[in-house]
Amino acid sequence: MKWLHHLLKGASLSTALFVFQACYGVPQPLYDEDGMAPMHFSCISSETGAPLEGIQVRGKEWKDGDYRLLGVTDAEGKCKVEIPYLRNRPGPYLHFEDAAGHHIAKDTTLTDLRDRDIVIKMIPAGQ
Repeated sequence: MKWLHHLLKGASLSTALFVFQACYGVPQPLYDEDGMAPMHFSCISSETGAPLEGIQVRGKEWKDGDYRLLGVTDAEGKCKVEIPYLRNRPGPYLHFEDAAGHHIAKDTTLTDLRDRDIVIKMIPAGQ
């Protein structure tokens, strides 16, 4: 009787795992084979919600390092960047800056790389 209990227990666990995978799929890795995590940013005006073109996205791996240009937003306010693998380190540190000076620069640190579509609201200068 004990073997029947173990058999049913194993079957129910296998069924639960199969249903989970069927519903949610296989977990996707955060990084590609080159150790980079693709991220998508949208920069919009906090005042109007309109997309902002020409926002420079800069990043650095260390708090005391230098920012390097990762990308610039297009006419739809979107920019795709690739973040390097940062094992057991805080960051990455990101800086969003309007080269034309119409919006206040914004700094942020990514804490969860699973969020791949991030919206950055930029405050117009002079407010």
